[in-house]
Amino acid sequence: MSSATNVQPIDEVKDPIQRKSTDLNKPQMPLIIGGLTIGAILMIYLMATQNSVQPLLLVIGLLLGYTLFHARFGFTSAFRRLASVGNGQALRSHLLMLAVAVTFFAPILAFGYSFFGGGVSGYVSPVGISLLVGAFLFGVGMQLGGGCASGTLYAVGGGRTVMFITLLFFIVGSTVGAQHLPFWTEDLPAFEPVSLATTTGFGYGGAWALSIALFGLIAWITLAVEKRKQPPKMAPKPSASGWKRIFRGSWPLFAAAVVLAILNALTLMIRGTPWGITSAFALWGSKVAQFFGVDVASWGYWQGANAAALETSIFADSTTVLNLGVILGAFLASAVGGLFKFTTITGRNATASVIGGLLMGYGARLAFGCNIGAYFGGIASFSLHGYIWGIMALAGTFIALYLRPKFGLSVPTSKDSFC
Repeated sequence: MSSATNVQPIDEVKDPIQRKSTDLNKPQMPLIIGGLTIGAILMIYLMATQNSVQPLLLVIGLLLGYTLFHARFGFTSAFRRLASVGNGQALRSHLLMLAVAVTFFAPILAFGYSFFGGGVSGYVSPVGISLLVGAFLFGVGMQLGGGCASGTLYAVGGGRTVMFITLLFFIVGSTVGAQHLPFWTEDLPAFEPVSLATTTGFGYGGAWALSIALFGLIAWITLAVEKRKQPPKMAPKPSASGWKRIFRGSWPLFAAAVVLAILNALTLMIRGTPWGITSAFALWGSKVAQFFGVDVASWGYWQGANAAALETSIFADSTTVLNLGVILGAFLASAVGGLFKFTTITGRNATASVIGGLLMGYGARLAFGCNIGAYFGGIASFSLHGYIWGIMALAGTFIALYLRPKFGLSVPTSKDSFC
């Protein structure tokens, strides 16, 4: 696989902080003040106009975005490194994240109540053609678009200009996917949702033990692949020492994995469902289409429980609030690290972002979620569809390795070091 070097997406860009272990940029104080001001205004607005859940979710979103940026915690790059050269370091951080998540999710789902007294439910979705096609398309799309759903949000917050294009077409693709979803879910074959805890009869304790065993098996496979292929290791990133590392420099992937799992569990306890991202994209795009006279309310996707979202403010949508928090949290993290900077866009890079965004948006709707809602949230909820999503997205990644050089995007080789 040849390697192109003229364009690199955020999850594989040679970061400005990758110089010396103690060579950190100065904090960008005007941006920090501006970000905090925007956050405060948004918080006051939510407290004044929405229920008590929304301000809490904004804080959770801020912490998610801050964590994602500080650790450069990637899903796209983890899949690509494994598929291209057999490096499984980042994927093993996913496994730790999932292990911590199922440990928290098991008692929460078994108990069945949130902090505010409402019920809780995980993401358990059907397994069928829709899932297989959607996850595969998402896998291709995230490799062309330069980031997954969470990666797109934190890249936008960090100022990666081309990711604004990815986000725009992510929204378009998700909206079209919402319009087409009844065909994929009602007219094509699918099995009923399968929960390792309830469908199988294992219970949440048995499902937790089975999940931990599966994570261990996958980790062992990645180590075996690395032993055979001897891939390059991920290069260490500079960071401050001691408690200052919380604010300055890079976080270890494994520390971020634990934090993300805890924050997802808190999201489940606060709003009654796990962290998700892309349903908000379908809402945003549908509201824009509705503004221009499209009868989106007649779409099957917006019938039933989803119908109310079209008639209310987007700030009443908990996923929207989480997404805004992720963007703002990443912005603050980049400014604190002195790293916020708008970047240039090339024609081929922009084209890849358009195609990648469309594929991710459309694929996420078909697959009942993205790398967060379907993969992270699904597996954490003991749903079989989360595992199948990961397999199909990895298959899409293999195909995308052949497509990336056509758009000037790099493909890791055995001679590369990873940032």
